[in-house]
Amino acid sequence: MTPTSLPDDWPAEPRSVLALNRTGCFDWDLDSGLMHLDAAGHEVFDVRADEYDGHPTSLAVRVPPVEAHRLDAYVSHALKDGSRTYGIYFRIRLREGGLRWTHTQGYIHRDGTGRPHRIVGIVRDATQELGDSTARHQRADEEEDRRRRTSIVQGTTAALAHARTVRDVIDVLKDTHGLAHLGASNLVMALVEAGRIRLVAEGPEGSFVPGTKFTRIDERYPMSDAVRTLSPRFIETEAEFAASYPELWPHIDKLGISSAAYLPLIAQAKPIGVLGLLYQDKTGFTEEERNVLVALSSGIAQSLQRAMFYEQEKDLAQGLQQAMLPRTIPGVPGADIAVRYRSAALGRDIGGDWYDVIPLPGGRVGAVIGDVQGHDTHAAAVMGQLRIVLRAYAAEGHPPATVMARASGFLHELDTDRFATCLYAEADLSTGVVQLVRAGHIDPLVQQADGSCRRVPVDGGLPLGLSAEFGRLEYPVTTFELDAGQTLLLFTDGLIEEPGADLDDGLRALGELACSGPRDLQQLADRLCEIVDERGGEDDAALLLLRRRLIDAPRAGGRLQQHVGPGDPEALAEARHMIRAAVRAWGAGEGADEIELVADEVITNALMHTDGAAIVTLRVVSGGDRRLRIEVEDSSSALPRRREAGESGVSGRGLLLVDMLTDVWGVESRGTGKCVWCEFIVPAREGQDQGERTAPPEQDQE
Repeated sequence: MTPTSLPDDWPAEPRSVLALNRTGCFDWDLDSGLMHLDAAGHEVFDVRADEYDGHPTSLAVRVPPVEAHRLDAYVSHALKDGSRTYGIYFRIRLREGGLRWTHTQGYIHRDGTGRPHRIVGIVRDATQELGDSTARHQRADEEEDRRRRTSIVQGTTAALAHARTVRDVIDVLKDTHGLAHLGASNLVMALVEAGRIRLVAEGPEGSFVPGTKFTRIDERYPMSDAVRTLSPRFIETEAEFAASYPELWPHIDKLGISSAAYLPLIAQAKPIGVLGLLYQDKTGFTEEERNVLVALSSGIAQSLQRAMFYEQEKDLAQGLQQAMLPRTIPGVPGADIAVRYRSAALGRDIGGDWYDVIPLPGGRVGAVIGDVQGHDTHAAAVMGQLRIVLRAYAAEGHPPATVMARASGFLHELDTDRFATCLYAEADLSTGVVQLVRAGHIDPLVQQADGSCRRVPVDGGLPLGLSAEFGRLEYPVTTFELDAGQTLLLFTDGLIEEPGADLDDGLRALGELACSGPRDLQQLADRLCEIVDERGGEDDAALLLLRRRLIDAPRAGGRLQQHVGPGDPEALAEARHMIRAAVRAWGAGEGADEIELVADEVITNALMHTDGAAIVTLRVVSGGDRRLRIEVEDSSSALPRRREAGESGVSGRGLLLVDMLTDVWGVESRGTGKCVWCEFIVPAREGQDQGERTAPPEQDQE
């Protein structure tokens, strides 16, 4: 490439000094990236011809990084803003190590579209020009550097304002557009922990100094000195570095470091860390540079302390949340269960959402999903107490409506203004009968065996706490049958709620997602929670999936059994509740009320006319017709007899009622007493064949 002569409109001032100073010419082809530099140019840059290969990067050995960055930024700006010429002073480092001022001036050639494709210009030794004119340029450059440093400090401070974790703070400081623009070529950062200094960041890659991962505060290291004295440690020359820290210097020397600044990071009068900035091609620190670095270290310390507090609170919150939720989900015969919890994307990652699985006697299981108002440690604490008492009430054998009412009363008595929504499902896995009670919560979904989903409307009461406050503790019970292979989906509103969207739309979207999701229950739970992970949000989300197993599920005709002791009203209420739920789930239709009435009469007679307990058994039997059979056993051998009560009699009508309402009934003697039984013909359920109604498994509920 042949250098081009200078343009006719080239500024006159450089021509007047061509004869006074060494001046070289260059011709830079921007398309190829090659720049021709004449012999005089080689002299200006103090490079031999064999040391320059035509690429500007070959001159990096002579241009210090800080000067190179400033020069590149200046030329790039001229290329972008449409300028025809530019001129700038910069320093080069001579072969013997000294610095020399140099000046370059370029003329930018552009094509018809204004795109720059070539620069021709001169580069000259500006040492002789260090008079008033050069001083003005130098002062302008210094002012520009001052503005640049101020801008970097402001930008770094603004970026640190968004840092939430210690890792975020480190990333801001290691950003190539951050502190490196202050001239630092290397960075180290450490935290003060238990009397030691632990290195948490160093850069660039490959610059780690052996032996500095952990250091004691009383050791002879610059970071230790800064922490111990609570004062910055400025090392201005290589000789000072070698003399002050002889053990460290050999490793520092390999990095080409000539000076360094170690800044203690102090918060609330205590050192929490230290930041080290190491420089190449720089000696000494001006008073202004020192002030800027000290001010910057103060801002970094505040951000670092805030990040450390955040991580401590996050660890505490997560520990509290994990302690409040069940550690493990118990294995439940006849069911597969999956649970998930997703914390809010904002805040302390803690809230009042919870789930629970409660094994109950007789092949039953309780499933709970709930949400305490609020997203803080108080909400989590209330949630933990509420979960425990609700679990206790269920384990005591109370019916679902009683469990919910008592939990509401407990929450009302706590010293809190929080309320909670909750959904409690009690499932008998031997029959598939599920009883649902809802306290201000979202309706559940049921996934069919083919994957399709439907909403289960559940009559509800007020949220827990509020129902007790307003004296409305009645919670209606909704009963349905969960067939083998079907899955019950319980969840909190964080799983379906989006700002500006309707909850019904969220329910439909969740059902569609479940329909297209995997059949494996754990994978399905993960898939349903992906929408929370992708969307983020400000609310927690809890999910509980309960699938009734095909292999363990009894066919129609399974048996339920309840023991009722004398003087035990809770057991009697539980037996009545079991009968009510079973006859509806097994398809008794319009005859359900009559069956309940007869069963209640037979149980009451057994308790009134004997001294012992009664054992109530329900099952579906098959023959010519599908029949629901109720058996009540007691320990008395005296057989019941039918008698007329008379017009004013208050008893004697029980067996008459049984005889009128049943299809068939009878009494059997047992070795230890007797059994009064009655049967009701009930229609077969849709989709059920005769083979499914035979050979019922013997699974009891004690």
